[in-house]
Amino acid sequence: MQAEERIKQIIEWGECFLNENEGLENAMEKAWQENRWFIHEHQKQALKSIKEQMLSANKLEHWINHYNSDLMEKPAKNIALIMAGNIPLVGFHDLLAVLMSGNKAQVKLSSKDSALWKYLFAKMQENQPALHAQIEVVERLKDFDAVIATGGNNTSRYFEYYFGKYPHIIRKNRNSLAIISGNESDAELMALGNDVFGYFGLGCRNISHLLVPENYDFKQMLDVFESYKWVLDNNKYKNNFDYQLSIMLLNQIPFLQGDAILLKASDSIPSPIATLHYQFYKSREEAEQILKAEQNKIQCVVGENHLGFGTAQSPGLMDYADGVDTMKFLLDMKK
Repeated sequence: MQAEERIKQIIEWGECFLNENEGLENAMEKAWQENRWFIHEHQKQALKSIKEQMLSANKLEHWINHYNSDLMEKPAKNIALIMAGNIPLVGFHDLLAVLMSGNKAQVKLSSKDSALWKYLFAKMQENQPALHAQIEVVERLKDFDAVIATGGNNTSRYFEYYFGKYPHIIRKNRNSLAIISGNESDAELMALGNDVFGYFGLGCRNISHLLVPENYDFKQMLDVFESYKWVLDNNKYKNNFDYQLSIMLLNQIPFLQGDAILLKASDSIPSPIATLHYQFYKSREEAEQILKAEQNKIQCVVGENHLGFGTAQSPGLMDYADGVDTMKFLLDMKK
């Protein structure tokens, strides 16, 4: 199958599952029932990002033009995909890469994110059976040639033990960071809020750490972040907020309290849910040095000279997780 035909099939598949209808609403409701972090708004946000960043002919063509299309037509390899379940459809880019590379996907879904995937696959089987023939959803992985697995630092050790002998991409925990200049407008801070609160902070592209100039006044930021206090309507988020607040109070840890976020001074890049770490810098050069020193822990950076505020959760086709070129990995399997 030629790459152009795959693009056509993928786009037509997307048009089917992105079409808002009763079937999609039922799938989103099932997804929320199996994982109470997955509110409908966040599922729609994930679908919107996929539509805008990954499912246009121009973007798909531009993507594959970076690679040797002849390799896409060589015999398929079986690629085991172990999906994460922290945010809705988080493994979509991996699946897309397997399909576009002309390989076959053996998919192990997360129990925390299966309902929406099953809807997407049902739409593919119904409307693009040739594309669907490249996918097998399994409970137990077997007879595969390579592995792409996404999980936390603990599960990555498990993955390394069981799959280390195969060609693999095994991802660990990463977090994202924002550089604050102190000159941000309310609109920019509102956009930053989406990077912080989107998906309740559960994604590797969520901002968990701020680099701020010395003597930075957080009042403007906390005032703007008041618009996101709706996250407390989610019981799981509120429980985390209350727990982190009680820990800080009991241990007399200095912190700043917003309506739905707690700010704590720390040089740690990861932060607990409902908590945002911050670190002061004296100069922009120092801030960039911090980024360089922590680059293996960082997924993306927003702020001046980096990604725009509010764009962290909308990665493009060339924005590979952990900076590892998945498409190159999959095509190299065919050499």
